[in-house]
Amino acid sequence: MTVQYFTPDGMLRPTPYHHVAVGTGTRHVHVSGQIARRADGTPVAPGDLAGQVAQALRNTSVGLTGAGASFADVLRLTFYVTKWSPEKIGDFMEGVQAVADEIGLGLPLPPASLIGVEYLFEPDVLVEVEATALLD
Repeated sequence: MTVQYFTPDGMLRPTPYHHVAVGTGTRHVHVSGQIARRADGTPVAPGDLAGQVAQALRNTSVGLTGAGASFADVLRLTFYVTKWSPEKIGDFMEGVQAVADEIGLGLPLPPASLIGVEYLFEPDVLVEVEATALLD
Protein backbone atom coordinates (compact mmCIF):
# COMPACT_ATOMS: atom_id res chain seq x y z
CA MET A 1 0.00 0.00 0.00
CA THR A 2 1.14 3.48 -0.71
CA VAL A 3 0.24 6.49 1.36
CA GLN A 4 1.35 9.92 0.23
CA TYR A 5 1.16 12.74 2.79
CA PHE A 6 1.32 16.40 1.87
CA THR A 7 0.13 19.90 2.64
CA PRO A 8 -0.74 21.85 -0.50
CA ASP A 9 0.26 25.47 -0.86
CA GLY A 10 -2.47 27.69 0.52
CA MET A 11 -3.21 25.49 3.56
CA LEU A 12 -2.31 26.45 7.13
CA ARG A 13 1.34 25.92 8.08
CA PRO A 14 3.07 24.96 10.25
CA THR A 15 0.97 22.22 11.80
CA PRO A 16 2.08 19.04 13.58
CA TYR A 17 0.23 16.99 10.94
CA HIS A 18 -0.17 16.77 7.17
CA HIS A 19 -3.45 18.10 5.80
CA VAL A 20 -3.88 15.47 3.10
CA ALA A 21 -3.24 11.74 2.70
CA VAL A 22 -3.80 9.83 -0.51
CA GLY A 23 -3.81 6.07 -0.16
CA THR A 24 -4.00 3.32 -2.71
CA GLY A 25 -5.04 -0.14 -1.66
CA THR A 26 -8.07 -2.30 -1.16
CA ARG A 27 -8.17 -3.42 2.48
CA HIS A 28 -9.34 -0.95 5.12
CA VAL A 29 -8.15 -1.24 8.71
CA HIS A 30 -10.03 0.62 11.44
CA VAL A 31 -8.57 0.57 14.94
CA SER A 32 -11.19 1.47 17.54
CA GLY A 33 -10.60 4.07 20.22
CA GLN A 34 -7.51 3.08 22.18
CA ILE A 35 -6.85 4.33 25.69
CA ALA A 36 -4.04 4.18 28.24
CA ARG A 37 -4.63 0.66 29.54
CA ARG A 38 -2.44 -2.42 29.49
CA ALA A 39 -3.90 -5.60 27.99
CA ASP A 40 -5.06 -6.70 31.47
CA GLY A 41 -6.96 -3.42 31.96
CA THR A 42 -4.43 -1.80 34.30
CA PRO A 43 -4.48 2.00 33.89
CA VAL A 44 -1.29 3.64 32.62
CA ALA A 45 -0.24 7.19 33.57
CA PRO A 46 -3.26 8.24 35.67
CA GLY A 47 -3.71 12.01 35.53
CA ASP A 48 -0.84 12.44 33.01
CA LEU A 49 -1.97 13.54 29.55
CA ALA A 50 1.46 13.00 27.91
CA GLY A 51 1.74 9.51 29.39
CA GLN A 52 -1.78 8.58 28.34
CA VAL A 53 -1.26 9.85 24.79
CA ALA A 54 1.92 7.75 24.55
CA GLN A 55 0.22 4.57 25.82
CA ALA A 56 -2.88 5.04 23.67
CA LEU A 57 -0.62 5.37 20.62
CA ARG A 58 1.29 2.23 21.66
CA ASN A 59 -2.02 0.37 21.88
CA THR A 60 -3.02 1.73 18.47
CA SER A 61 0.26 0.38 17.10
CA VAL A 62 -0.55 -3.08 18.52
CA GLY A 63 -3.93 -3.00 16.75
CA LEU A 64 -2.37 -1.95 13.46
CA THR A 65 0.32 -4.63 13.72
CA GLY A 66 -2.32 -7.26 14.43
CA ALA A 67 -3.96 -6.39 11.12
CA GLY A 68 -0.65 -6.45 9.25
CA ALA A 69 -0.42 -2.65 9.10
CA SER A 70 1.78 0.05 10.60
CA PHE A 71 1.61 3.79 11.07
CA ALA A 72 3.08 4.08 7.55
CA ASP A 73 -0.32 2.81 6.30
CA VAL A 74 -2.43 5.20 8.39
CA LEU A 75 -4.59 7.63 6.43
CA ARG A 76 -6.12 9.38 9.44
CA LEU A 77 -5.87 9.66 13.22
CA THR A 78 -8.56 11.00 15.51
CA PHE A 79 -7.81 12.00 19.09
CA TYR A 80 -10.47 12.66 21.72
CA VAL A 81 -9.18 14.57 24.75
CA THR A 82 -11.21 15.29 27.86
CA LYS A 83 -11.64 18.85 29.05
CA TRP A 84 -9.46 20.10 26.20
CA SER A 85 -7.97 23.57 26.28
CA PRO A 86 -5.25 25.02 24.02
CA GLU A 87 -2.70 25.14 26.83
CA LYS A 88 -2.69 21.32 26.88
CA ILE A 89 -1.06 21.09 23.43
CA GLY A 90 2.45 20.92 24.91
CA ASP A 91 1.62 17.88 27.05
CA PHE A 92 -0.25 16.31 24.15
CA MET A 93 2.66 16.70 21.73
CA GLU A 94 5.11 15.53 24.40
CA GLY A 95 3.22 12.23 24.50
CA VAL A 96 3.26 11.92 20.71
CA GLN A 97 6.97 12.70 20.45
CA ALA A 98 7.84 10.34 23.32
CA VAL A 99 6.73 7.27 21.34
CA ALA A 100 7.00 8.34 17.68
CA ASP A 101 10.29 6.54 17.00
CA GLU A 102 9.32 3.52 19.12
CA ILE A 103 6.11 2.85 17.18
CA GLY A 104 7.16 4.11 13.75
CA LEU A 105 4.88 7.14 13.78
CA GLY A 106 6.19 9.73 11.35
CA LEU A 107 6.21 13.39 12.25
CA PRO A 108 4.47 15.43 11.13
CA LEU A 109 1.52 13.14 11.83
CA PRO A 110 -0.85 11.80 9.19
CA PRO A 111 -3.98 13.92 8.81
CA ALA A 112 -5.41 14.17 12.31
CA SER A 113 -8.25 15.67 14.28
CA LEU A 114 -8.09 16.52 17.95
CA ILE A 115 -11.58 16.73 19.41
CA GLY A 116 -12.23 18.05 22.88
CA VAL A 117 -14.86 16.16 24.84
CA GLU A 118 -16.24 16.62 28.31
CA TYR A 119 -15.94 13.01 29.37
CA LEU A 120 -14.88 9.61 28.05
CA PHE A 121 -16.30 6.33 29.31
CA GLU A 122 -14.32 6.24 32.60
CA PRO A 123 -13.28 9.24 34.70
CA ASP A 124 -9.52 8.52 34.58
CA VAL A 125 -9.40 8.27 30.76
CA LEU A 126 -7.96 11.52 29.39
CA VAL A 127 -7.43 10.55 25.75
CA GLU A 128 -8.66 8.09 23.14
CA VAL A 129 -7.04 7.43 19.73
CA GLU A 130 -8.66 5.98 16.59
CA ALA A 131 -6.80 5.09 13.38
CA THR A 132 -7.82 4.31 9.82
CA ALA A 133 -5.33 2.59 7.51
CA LEU A 134 -5.40 1.23 3.98
CA LEU A 135 -3.56 -1.88 2.76
CA ASP A 136 -3.12 -3.56 -0.62
